[in-house]
Amino acid sequence: MTNRTGSLSREQKRRIIPYLLIAPVIIYYAVFWLFPVIQAVSGSFLSAPLAQGGKVTLSNYGKLFTDPVFYQALFNTAFIVLISVSLEFVLAFGLALLINMKFRGSGLFLFIALIPMALPAVAVGAMWNSGLATYGWLNSFLIRIGLLEASEKILFLAGNNISRMILVIIVDAWQVIPFMMVILLSGMQGLKPEMFEAGYVFGGNRLQVLRKITIPMMKSTITTAMILRIIAAIQIWLIIVMIFGFNRLPVLLEQIVLNVDQLVAEEFFRKGMALSVVVAIIVSGVSFLYLKVSGAFDEPAGKGI
Repeated sequence: MTNRTGSLSREQKRRIIPYLLIAPVIIYYAVFWLFPVIQAVSGSFLSAPLAQGGKVTLSNYGKLFTDPVFYQALFNTAFIVLISVSLEFVLAFGLALLINMKFRGSGLFLFIALIPMALPAVAVGAMWNSGLATYGWLNSFLIRIGLLEASEKILFLAGNNISRMILVIIVDAWQVIPFMMVILLSGMQGLKPEMFEAGYVFGGNRLQVLRKITIPMMKSTITTAMILRIIAAIQIWLIIVMIFGFNRLPVLLEQIVLNVDQLVAEEFFRKGMALSVVVAIIVSGVSFLYLKVSGAFDEPAGKGI
């Protein structure tokens, strides 16, 4: 409702302010996220740009789903996601519990543990590439501390597909565990000590308190940490390329980069756009499935009573 002069009332202004505040964010996402997404989806169904006489086709997806490298990349990505996310959550949760005990020197331990998280993926890949090489610093360190003879060398990069993925999982865990640990630690520090004391008073041991009090109360924090980690794990590629090079351990995002980067070949470019759409669907589907399984969509207890 407006007053006689035609200006907005105070109540109307109060209702409009939230929309004005989020307008820049909406515009930003529309320009830098929604528009590129629409371009990628529409481009994946074209044989060439419309200006060059391109026609609607499913051949890009046909070439993608008949490419054996795609299925190898899908398997490698799924293996890395399943093992790395599970391993990293267990280790990050254990470290968060340890630091939350606030023992002497826990602040210094937390500072040291956060160092890998501050390093960019390129630096991490270059560092471990030099370390895992035959004459790298890792073999030199093992020789120096006496675990290897001077004439011996471990060929870290010469294994099969599974051993390469295990190496990637170890390197990725070294960098990412601090990220999950910080999220879980922040959730733990928000819990009231009285809840744990009540658990001990009623005869619970540490494992029972952890299983029946700590973990249920941290459900939302754990869900957030797991969703962010799953999405990041599906998108892993740069560390793999820095350590092994392209196509030695195919993963989904690496294949997008390989295809889209070949701009001189329209066929590869369109196939890369189709793959980007498929990866986006996989990421969204896995995230939705995890939220569904974890009960994030369940109605809160007591609601509607």
